[in-house]
Amino acid sequence: MSGTATAVTKSTQQTHQDKSDRAGSDAQNHALEQAHERYRNRNPLSLAQHQKAAKVMPGGNTRTVLFSDPFPITLVCSQGCQVTSIDGDTYIDYLGEFTAGLYGHSDPVIRQAVVDALDSGWVRGGHIPQEETLASLICSRFPSVEMVRFTNSGTEANLYAISTACAVTGRSKVMVFEGGYHGGVLMFGATPSPIVAPYEFVRAPYNDWEGTEALLRANADDLACVLIEPMQGSAGCIVAEPAFLQAIRDWTTANDVVLIFDEVMTSRLSGGGLQQLHGITPDMTTLGKYIGGGFSFGAFGGRQDLMQIYDPLQPGYVAHAGTFNNNVFTMSAGAAGLSQVYTQEAATALNQRGDVLRTRLNRIAQNAPFPMQFTGIGSLMNVHMTSEPVRSIRDLTHSNAVLRDLFYFELLEQNIWPTRRGMLNLSLPMGDTEFDALARAVQRFVDQYGRLFEGELNARK
Repeated sequence: MSGTATAVTKSTQQTHQDKSDRAGSDAQNHALEQAHERYRNRNPLSLAQHQKAAKVMPGGNTRTVLFSDPFPITLVCSQGCQVTSIDGDTYIDYLGEFTAGLYGHSDPVIRQAVVDALDSGWVRGGHIPQEETLASLICSRFPSVEMVRFTNSGTEANLYAISTACAVTGRSKVMVFEGGYHGGVLMFGATPSPIVAPYEFVRAPYNDWEGTEALLRANADDLACVLIEPMQGSAGCIVAEPAFLQAIRDWTTANDVVLIFDEVMTSRLSGGGLQQLHGITPDMTTLGKYIGGGFSFGAFGGRQDLMQIYDPLQPGYVAHAGTFNNNVFTMSAGAAGLSQVYTQEAATALNQRGDVLRTRLNRIAQNAPFPMQFTGIGSLMNVHMTSEPVRSIRDLTHSNAVLRDLFYFELLEQNIWPTRRGMLNLSLPMGDTEFDALARAVQRFVDQYGRLFEGELNARK
């Protein structure tokens, strides 16, 4: 499987244009206004639903990432790899529930597992066989996970992993990386969040070993753990270079610091996650998203000596609570999915198809008169409107945000359901029909807005 896509080569003039027009020219802004108007005209029922929701929820939503200016589209049903809006439009689902929708919306194996769980009764308040089944599957697939405990989200999983490392080491500092996202209260983007969990964080530069090593050395005595995504998802599918990950692994091993891989998104990129693909084993791993089969899920696991603090039979054990940690729906759907649907072979096949698709899209992007590229690995990818190599969020400073928004609205008009930030995620029900539709939509975007861009260049000569 190939790694991150090579940056698209552009001329000096185009690179300069990328930098000067990152906020959008007058013509691009006008095109965006027109796209907004078409969007409003196409989705009147979604607007009405949003206005109703705004009366009882701030901004009309309870999940910020799903909000989209001027208002979000409301979805009413889904099937296979498609979603349908309240306005009656059906889209190919490339948002994929931000990687959690790996199985699509109606996998028969998952459905049967849920029906069986429904028939057996729920909220039991006791141990159930399915939790051991799912735990065994996870431990057998991810090299670093000798023992595992469940939570209800990736956010919880990362909070517990950090707290575990602090409890075991007796230290307080946590190294994270610029652009990192580890959950709703663990966000480290370009704009600081006022609701970040109150740990003592050290922010390091992603894919910059020299800068990271200096911070590691400066904080070595107080550092409990290093928390890193082997590919930053929220930042835009920015791939960590294997040599960078290996250098961190070597340093943390030598200095008795816990290394945590956040594979909440990336665990799907091979049968055993990116840790298996790269052959780099962390001390702990956090999981979430698709592993619950479409239900709320999170997990943290790792070396037995680290996880053993949660054993109630051990003196001085640490309690770990959560009413729905072992709920019958998640445990049943998750176990069915990993054992029967997303097997090691299925993971390899899907991610190989993703690499082929990303290469195809980059060929289209390379012929665009404006800067554009797709980064990622396997079944996860992200468009960026810049010609610079993307190794960290610092490289997105000159990305053209207006072009990215135009890309979003153009794909919607072509009945593709993407994320607003340009992330595209594959699901198992997708095939050549869906891939061809995406490629056509991207080509149409290049053709339509390429003429606009070329006209601006000619006007400036």
